[in-house]
Order: sequence, then C-alpha cells, then structure tokens
Amino acid sequence: MSEAGIIEVRDLHKTYHMGNVGVPALRGVDLRVERGEFLTIVGPSGSGKSTLFHIIGGLTPPTTGEVRVAGKDLTRLSESGRTELRKRLVGFVFQRFNLLPNLTARDNIAVARHIAGTPKKPDPQFEEMLRFLGIANRLDHKPNALSGGEQQRVAIARAVVNHPAILLADEPTGNLDTENSKVVLELLKNLNEQFGQTTLMITHNPEAASYGQHTVHMRDGKIIERT
Repeated sequence: MSEAGIIEVRDLHKTYHMGNVGVPALRGVDLRVERGEFLTIVGPSGSGKSTLFHIIGGLTPPTTGEVRVAGKDLTRLSESGRTELRKRLVGFVFQRFNLLPNLTARDNIAVARHIAGTPKKPDPQFEEMLRFLGIANRLDHKPNALSGGEQQRVAIARAVVNHPAILLADEPTGNLDTENSKVVLELLKNLNEQFGQTTLMITHNPEAASYGQHTVHMRDGKIIERT
C-alpha cells in the first residue's frame, strides 16, 4: 500500500455482535484521502459512515482490513497506541458541541492542549485561526453565554489547537440553524483552503456535502460512488 495518501483504507470490514449474531457495518471499504483534501461522506442511517469515521479516528478497531493514518498502521496499534495517535494527529468536531459547561471558551480550548501535552507558548498561527473563526473576543465566556454557532466555532478551535494532520467532523451542523450552518461550513472550507487542513466530514445534507472537494457515497457498509 502506498503511503502517499494521508488516509489509506483497504478492504475494511467491521462486524458488531449482538449475542451470537454478527451485524456487519462495513463490507470491504477501500478509501484514499490526499493530504490537504476536503472529503465529505454521505449515506443513509446504517450505511457505515460513522463506523468508518470512528475507525479512521482510532476510536474503534476494524474487524479486518488495513488502515493507515499519516503513515501509521492503526491495525498494529494497541488501544493506548491509538489514543496517542488521536492526541497527536486527529482533531474531532461533533454534532453535539461537547464543551465543558463550567469552563470558559478559552479554558475549553486549553483542555485540548493539556490532554495532548502541548507546551503553553505563543502560537501565532493559532491566534490567526481564532481571529479567522471570529471568537477571539468571546474566549472569556462560558458556553451558556454563547450562541450555538459560537459554541461550534469554539469546538472547531479546540479541535485544531494542536495542529492535527486530520480534522474529522461528524454532522457538525446538525444542531445549527441554516444561517449558522452556512457559517460553520464556510469556516471548515476556508480552514482547508487557507491552512491546508485535511478534513473529512460526515453529513446527511447534500448542500453541506457540496462544500467538500469530493464526496464519497455509502450504502449498506460499502462505498458505492465517489464524485
């Protein structure tokens, strides 16, 4: 397998078990994502897109197959090894903002630095990202004082504070209204274009999917088309 792609998946299978019954979630998926690409993944509920997302992010191991992220073979890593990979290489943005309610926006972002062991030193590029995200003047507010769009922007800032090689976004606009959805999608697109942030985004919304450079369509645990 070539290591040129930042994400490379070959013949990926994942089966969950309910008692003695095996429930296949992925059925032989092949996928390649280039460094700096913005790829969207669409498909109906149960198509396998979230399972693929979790495996690429090192959140769960596959049943069989090969997965390489930034040259690292996830199938050869222990659970602790996958945890280290997530801390160093992957940022996550979810539908639920998952901000700690008792912490300010600034401290929510700082938690990600602490978990990754990132030194507390000036980071001009991240300061530029904060201005770009439009939350530089909202950092001392707690989540309940922020709008939904602002909370998601804080979540994005938290995801990219350690400059991960890959940003994984799972339905990032699912809890937002139309106006804020467009703002967040434009931000993700511009992060990709201006900062070279490799991005994978799961969405059920065709309009949201159009923000990616390419789209993978999934059904019944398989990739059926790439456009």
